Amino acid sequence: MVFDEADRIATIELEQDRDVVRARSRVADAMKECGSSELMQTRFVTAVSEVVRNALTHAGGGTLAIYAMPNKRQVGIECRDCGKGIEDIDAAMADGFTTRRGSMGRGLGGAKRLSKTFAIDSSPGKGTTVRMIGCLLYTSPSP
Repeated sequence: MVFDEADRIATIELEQDRDVVRARSRVADAMKECGSSELMQTRFVTAVSEVVRNALTHAGGGTLAIYAMPNKRQVGIECRDCGKGIEDIDAAMADGFTTRRGSMGRGLGGAKRLSKTFAIDSSPGKGTTVRMIGCLLYTSPSP
């Protein structure tokens, strides 16, 4: 998933907890500007919140880029960090996986379920990049 043809509409440096709120707000605004339903805003903003929080918690920060897709019917994000990376992506995506005591372990897998498109690239020592696209309107899954 590449955002070459998309318009970058914002970049947020992720340095402290309040940047999670800034990211959520800016993504919600971008979705509203494109005509998103409230349901889809809530779903995608929740997914964005998870990956941004992970960048802060596990990598000490990163960068979030927000994109309006060419058809203006979707909003995409790229969250990039320079942390230690994820050793086993499949394990990290599984429900129940957690690196924190008291966590439900639904983070990355939940973010994937709340997005239309989800891609993660990570390797130990090289950081992590998560790219997601959120739909603006709900469409029923195909039978």
